[in-house]
Amino acid sequence: MGQIYICHPEENLLEAARKSHIPLPVGCCNGGCGMCRIKVVKGTFTLGICSKAVLSDRDREANYTLACKTYPSSNMEVTLESI
Repeated sequence: MGQIYICHPEENLLEAARKSHIPLPVGCCNGGCGMCRIKVVKGTFTLGICSKAVLSDRDREANYTLACKTYPSSNMEVTLESI
């Protein structure tokens, strides 16, 4: 079963998960390591700047993103992905 948490407009998914004590893999927290890679199943978001070495254009087209650089603009459903 999934976990539900609130993410305010000014925070990214990783920050909101940490505030809600939901463990997500984390590394640099700056879009460079790819540890917090997720796949968006439903919802819309804005993606901040992150390395194409860990999130290629093909990944982005397939709805992969990094929790540390993902700012939701709707309710979202995501799955954790390993790198």
